[in-house]
Amino acid sequence: MKVIVAGGGTGGHLFPGIALAGDIMNKYPESKIIFVGTERGLEAKVIPKIGYELKFISIKGFVGKSINDKAKSFYSLFKSLSECKDIINSFSPDIVFGVGGYASFPMVFSAYLKKIPTVILEQNTVPGLANKILGKFADAVAITYPETIEHFPKDKVYLTGTPIRKEILSGDRKKAQSIFNLEEGRATLLIFGGSLGARKINRAITEGLSYIVSLKNRIQIIHQTGEADYNWVSTEYRNLSFKATVLPFIYDMADAYSVADLIICRAGASTLAEITALGKASILIPYPYAAYNHQEMNARRLLSRGACEMVLDRELNGEVIAKKIIKLLDNPEARKEMELASHAFGKINAGEKIIEIGESLIRRRM
Repeated sequence: MKVIVAGGGTGGHLFPGIALAGDIMNKYPESKIIFVGTERGLEAKVIPKIGYELKFISIKGFVGKSINDKAKSFYSLFKSLSECKDIINSFSPDIVFGVGGYASFPMVFSAYLKKIPTVILEQNTVPGLANKILGKFADAVAITYPETIEHFPKDKVYLTGTPIRKEILSGDRKKAQSIFNLEEGRATLLIFGGSLGARKINRAITEGLSYIVSLKNRIQIIHQTGEADYNWVSTEYRNLSFKATVLPFIYDMADAYSVADLIICRAGASTLAEITALGKASILIPYPYAAYNHQEMNARRLLSRGACEMVLDRELNGEVIAKKIIKLLDNPEARKEMELASHAFGKINAGEKIIEIGESLIRRRM
């Protein structure tokens, strides 16, 4: 099978595409997969390290840009359509998957013009501009939340969930205790704000330490800070003698997940797919500047079913987050109910379902 995975820009778009590619390779080991994105997107750093071929196109973002930049975006779109046509002609894909972000638009649309089967993935409750438009042309739309159906032609929509990397499900608790210097018998908090960290979360957590001193001897913390905040966050934990492993970036995320009793993080689609697949309790702090406020919409979806606690970024401070932590750690039964609700959202076979949809479209074309 020859496959193009188009899109990216952010981890929320890119990592489901990587997970899907992994599922394709597991089922069809002889497959050839090309990723298509931009030099400015996260894919430029991540994909070469994984080993897939990556093609760049010239497309630039449109949403939230000035009039002058929007004009440049239109020019880059037409240039990208030509670049995508050349990629398709040279590679001859059997199917194209669009994983979201503006980089997905020209490739999926070019595949549509060439009558190549197309599937777009929508990981968020509210789709972005690229997927809103592509929904009219793509052969199928794979969504994560039922509420998303109203944004697309109903006869194209499949409720599949968001693909997750299978290694996320196979974390090793014993390995985690070793690499993160953890002790048995303590509740473990896992805190992260994305690959670059999140200063608002870092400040709230460190401010909140003085409010949870009573928990100090029965908790331990794994905290991903990002490079910029690593030194001062580490100092804050040491000053109050909390047992904490502070890291700029967590490479062994599957192992970190495996030992986490409570997770505090943003509400990106990929993160929520992983948390719910594992059935983890969480305090979600949606990133307030996400397009169409989709992180808050994602978090509210889980909150409505008791699958998380939520703190809005504008309301976040040390005292607020400390109260949420105490509430969940002092009430194991409530946390267990949250874990069950979280697990009910999880869809560990999303990638396999999307592949089946793609197979059906390919057979239909033959």
